[in-house]
Amino acid sequence: MTTNAELLARRTKAIPRGVSTATAVFAARAENARLWDAEGREYIDFAGGIAVLNTGHRHPKVIDAVRVQLDRFTHTAFQVCAYEQYVELAEKLNKRAPVVGEARTILFTTGAEAVENAVKIARAATGRSGIISFSGAFHGRTALTMAMTGKVAPYKNQFGPSSADVFHVPFPVMRYGVDVETSLLVLDHILRADIGPDRVAAIVLEPVQGEGGFHQAPPELMRALRKICDANGILLIADEVQTGFARTGKLFAMEHYDVHADLITMAKSLAGGFPLSGVVGRADVMDRVDPGGLGGTYGGSPIGCAAALAVLDVIETEGLCARAEILGARAKARLETLRRRNDIAPIDDIRGLGSMIAFDLISERGAAAPDGAAAKRVTANALQHGLILLSCGVAGETIRLLYPLTIEDDLFDDGLSRLEAALAL
Repeated sequence: MTTNAELLARRTKAIPRGVSTATAVFAARAENARLWDAEGREYIDFAGGIAVLNTGHRHPKVIDAVRVQLDRFTHTAFQVCAYEQYVELAEKLNKRAPVVGEARTILFTTGAEAVENAVKIARAATGRSGIISFSGAFHGRTALTMAMTGKVAPYKNQFGPSSADVFHVPFPVMRYGVDVETSLLVLDHILRADIGPDRVAAIVLEPVQGEGGFHQAPPELMRALRKICDANGILLIADEVQTGFARTGKLFAMEHYDVHADLITMAKSLAGGFPLSGVVGRADVMDRVDPGGLGGTYGGSPIGCAAALAVLDVIETEGLCARAEILGARAKARLETLRRRNDIAPIDDIRGLGSMIAFDLISERGAAAPDGAAAKRVTANALQHGLILLSCGVAGETIRLLYPLTIEDDLFDDGLSRLEAALAL
């Protein structure tokens, strides 16, 4: 039997340290919300490959759909020979996406690729170059999306100047002393001092920040941004790479708001573990790009499309949007009980839409100071208890729960119990 330690030694010699791994566990197999490592140890997976597995590891319907597609063909490049699976998936997404009027969808491979192409579409549609995003945001690691990401370390260190015409507004999080009024004042300042609104192509934000700490964009912020965009010919882009596909209790998190985005990016749980991403948006905006301006060799792969069609079916037939609400309520109730105890690490600010649940580790009870070191200890403790758990947040203080929405009830409760054990002082 190959051990985790032996694999780690091989990894260290073969792979650059620029790509980090949250655990020293090497996966051997997985099923729904369970994962077994190279040594045969079983874990409950509350990370989901960073929000990729809303339908769990190897959902039977997804695997069956992929097997059928494997027997047909695996690749043609959509730009060479198109295929029905791409068209069918686009039709379904167009029908479900919360955009105004007729919609169009284009498919890619990664979340960053989706975000970058949404910006390209916005620039082509408006004839402008400026992009405004938010502090704490994570939009990707490519040159452009790295510039849009609202966090320097580790995403921008060492990589030189950022792409031009990208500006950041502080995201409203009261723990950090920023409210909606402050965010809008800074946005107004940027539009007066740095770039005129007639040069801004798009404002981009996550409806619920992912890497930034699972903080929801307040409805009043979303309404204000929509009003600013409408008044100035600016497009509103919702980055739903992490929030999409039932995680927040809706297929798209933008369904929680009474305003609409012009473009929505998607990836992660779209294809149940297979690489697939996309942009869905208003047809009049999407069609502004000339033929050949968009695409990619692997974009909208037949395997990914087959998987995604199965994912959409699973979300509907298994009622995963409602399931997200039920599990999220149970998780928050359990966490509220833990928050009142004195024999665990102090936690605060339990939050989340649906099953996009998070809480913060703080330095002491009643204080607001975030404790990133404590969050690291909790994730390490959790692993020792057989629970895979991730942290995030501006100071690394946030624990996020990304269990599959298909998780069995008893296993879900077991996972929460292991979390409780990881928090014990």
